[in-house]
Amino acid sequence: MFEDRSLSSPVTDARAEYEPTALVLDCDQDFETLPPAQAEDLGLVVDSLEPATYPDSWLPDDAPELLHRYAGTDFTIGMPGDGSIAWTRQTDPPVVIVKPRVEGSPDEFIDFLIAEAFVELSLDVPEHFLGFFEAQYTDLSAATPLDPNSTYQIAAALFDAWTGLQTREAFAHWHEDHPELARAWQDAGSSLEQRVSELPRAVARGETDFADATELACAAIKHAIELPAPFGALDTQAYRDHGPEYAIQWVRKTFDALEDEP
Repeated sequence: MFEDRSLSSPVTDARAEYEPTALVLDCDQDFETLPPAQAEDLGLVVDSLEPATYPDSWLPDDAPELLHRYAGTDFTIGMPGDGSIAWTRQTDPPVVIVKPRVEGSPDEFIDFLIAEAFVELSLDVPEHFLGFFEAQYTDLSAATPLDPNSTYQIAAALFDAWTGLQTREAFAHWHEDHPELARAWQDAGSSLEQRVSELPRAVARGETDFADATELACAAIKHAIELPAPFGALDTQAYRDHGPEYAIQWVRKTFDALEDEP
């Protein structure tokens, strides 16, 4: 199920700087969320497992079932929105899992994704947006006039944006210490710039729904790309400082503005 991944020199150096005890494993199957029995296979390669749980009261009744399971007692690794890399601190030492879906991507980009996981682990940010919003997830849900799955997608995107405001500070220093990773970070950002700049028109023409647009814009924050309105309001120190409260206010104001458009 899992096996040690061979790391390039830039990634090895990044691990030594940010999270030297982390294991990096290849998974033999793709996943959004690993079934608990397969997740527990990690117990064969780590010293201990400590599943995270959250109060069910943090969730609205109509939250996706997978989110209810995540908040419960099942040992849950990976959730929708994680992308090609999943990491967890529910193990000792922490684990970074590389999914098969990365196959075909440039090696430099894969290196960036793994190094990004080390940076996130070093910052001690929550493993999932539920640990970010906590009980305020119900407020976010109430402020979002969309279906529960779209609300989940927006919450995951907003958490990604808040995390990106912090990780990009580390990335900006890579030019000196980790130049190969810095180039990969910049290249990934450059590939997003045009798509991000066109988001308002794509949403207005109905080519992209709002949840998808939010996901793309928030993913761009870690690359220090200029964002169009209304997403530019998330690229602020105020969001980094005030987190969930700011995110919920942004959602309310944004949907109020969308309703007022002719």
